Amino acid sequence: MSFFISDAMAQNGQAAPGGGGLTTLIFPVLLLVIFYFLLIRPQQKRAKEHRQLVEQLGKGDEVVTNGGLLGRVTEVGDTFATLEVADGVQVKIQKNAVSSVMPKGTMKGKEAKKKEDSQ
Repeated sequence: MSFFISDAMAQNGQAAPGGGGLTTLIFPVLLLVIFYFLLIRPQQKRAKEHRQLVEQLGKGDEVVTNGGLLGRVTEVGDTFATLEVADGVQVKIQKNAVSSVMPKGTMKGKEAKKKEDSQ
């Protein structure tokens, strides 16, 4: 029944206590600052790093796409890149679909392991 307190004070002829203008603005401003540092800023940093990764993409790089496809870049255009995923199998993807660049020799390591397992 605490929501009737302001009504009771008004009946007694007393003014209801009002919050200060500055104190009511502190919480929303603080909330915006927290959102900026915890959500917005890290997302902008990740987007900038991904943009740089896509711009530096070159022929011979071994990459993983967002779909999990591992391949070697054979051709790079403005918006598309061609990946060789197996001997003679090439796939054309959007450059933005590249999620990470793998260390050189990653594909050779997988091929060598397959040969060892088959023997």
